[in-house]
Amino acid sequence: MKFSELSLNGAFLIELEPSADVRGTFARQFCKKEFKNHGIDFEVCQCNLSTNYKKGTLRGLHYQKGVYSESKIVSCIKGALYDVIVDLREDSPTYLHAQGVELSEDNNRMLYIPQGFAHGFQTVKDNTVVYYQMGNYFEPQQAFGLRWNDQKFAIKWPECEHRIINERDNSYELL
Repeated sequence: MKFSELSLNGAFLIELEPSADVRGTFARQFCKKEFKNHGIDFEVCQCNLSTNYKKGTLRGLHYQKGVYSESKIVSCIKGALYDVIVDLREDSPTYLHAQGVELSEDNNRMLYIPQGFAHGFQTVKDNTVVYYQMGNYFEPQQAFGLRWNDQKFAIKWPECEHRIINERDNSYELL
């Protein structure tokens, strides 16, 4: 695995390094020792799959507060998406800054998101499947969100003819 720190403090783009032969490819997706060598203490508490039928599906920006704050490793196992994180750590030099990266089944990338970030994505292909490794358990009473199109974050979402957003994600307050 190749780790590249993003412009948001503590977040990493991780590129898998698959080996190939006549059978196909094999790549390590998680190694606690390699993560620790990059200053990331991550323990998987649960894993989630998000299946998204149509291009233009937008989910987020979601986060949990306090002791329920979640670190995540996000990868795309089918299709492609534009993944966005927003730093919500008030003591961080990148507080309220956003960054986006493309994850796809073809580019061998994952995104490590530390605790204290909001996360969301928009699919850029039909039938996109997203795999999450979570560093904390989901706690519904501590689940919150930010408005996906809040100008404060200046997120440049991919253009699409028809964006699909559920009512909850489209009704979060602007900062």
